[in-house]
Amino acid sequence: MDDPIAFFITIATYGTWLPGDQRGWIEYHKGWQLPDPVRELEAAAKMNEDAKILSLRQRELVENQIRETCEYRKWVCHAVNCRTNHMHAVVSAFETPPKKVRADSKAWCTRRLKENALPEKTDNWWAERGSIRWVFGDEGLDQVVCYTHDGQEWKPDA
Repeated sequence: MDDPIAFFITIATYGTWLPGDQRGWIEYHKGWQLPDPVRELEAAAKMNEDAKILSLRQRELVENQIRETCEYRKWVCHAVNCRTNHMHAVVSAFETPPKKVRADSKAWCTRRLKENALPEKTDNWWAERGSIRWVFGDEGLDQVVCYTHDGQEWKPDA
């Protein structure tokens, strides 16, 4: 199989998509899981801060930081969209492991958010990991870029 041309990264903010969530959830190394209300309550009880909902200013900081990190690392940022409870980024980072792309993105966004968080003190901005999907081919890249830019507002017909 060919190498991916980009990574589609999704990272939820802290506490906004817990294990057991009613929407379903991803268990590390085990994949998609059905809702489990008991597990969700247990996860909520273990939280040491409130769930993080990002303001418009914080969302702008995240988007700008992703672009800056990509520029500094010589990666290509095809798209970035930060919402109140998660962010998406589509990044080409040749010869860089995708987990490093995700980790560097989270780390730099966390630094920027902490610098601008006064008077609020926050240690936990993001969920523990996040999703990394490999993107193959121009058609796949077009799809995830379109979703990142426009798919957040899309709602299926009722």
